[in-house]
Amino acid sequence: MTRLSTFLAGLLALLFMMPVSALAVRKEKRSVVHLETSLGDIRIALSDMTPVHRDNFLRLAASGYYDGLLFHRVIESFVIQGGDPDSRNANKDSLLGEGGQDYTLPAEIVFPDLYHVRGAVAAAREGDDVNPDFRSSGSQFYIVWGRKMAPADLKKAISYLSERGIELDRFMISDYQMYGGTPHLDGAYTVFGEVIEGLDIVGKIQKCPTDTNDRPLEDVVIIRASVERLSKDAEAAMK
Repeated sequence: MTRLSTFLAGLLALLFMMPVSALAVRKEKRSVVHLETSLGDIRIALSDMTPVHRDNFLRLAASGYYDGLLFHRVIESFVIQGGDPDSRNANKDSLLGEGGQDYTLPAEIVFPDLYHVRGAVAAAREGDDVNPDFRSSGSQFYIVWGRKMAPADLKKAISYLSERGIELDRFMISDYQMYGGTPHLDGAYTVFGEVIEGLDIVGKIQKCPTDTNDRPLEDVVIIRASVERLSKDAEAAMK
């Protein structure tokens, strides 16, 4: 056996003996919410780094709050948004997007760990002019789609973020180029989870034809939201 073969054999043996990475363990143990929608199923894993948003989303999902609500705001190559209780059984001419819980959540912006790559789940909120603390809606959330960033667009996003004191590392830049996302939202909205199954369904939804208010012409309904798994931290918090 050559030295190279011996080295490779030893490396493979070492890899098989190594424990699962910390990242994989963390992801395996995250809380998971299942959204059954009229276009297919989406599973969302929630981050333990954003416990306030995690627990709020879990409570609402477990209570049936999201059942029957619409993805009322859909913008192709950007985001799909839901969680407005006024959207349940809403007439076609209803203006949606202002409904929600009678509370807001404190921002839990965990950047650079959580950022707006495609599939990220984040909390909607009121604009900066009336919400300088970036507090989140009590129920409305969005799922990121975004474009795969061309060099020129990425350069503009990096420049915009730099003016706000936010820097993208090389891994984020690579993700935005390879997978897509909405980097201009980084540091301003709370990302609290990610789609782990059903990203193709998100892709279908973001392509739905919409009216002038970004509402799909054919309703996209969250038929049922259910909690499939709780992380240890969430289980302790929910007791």
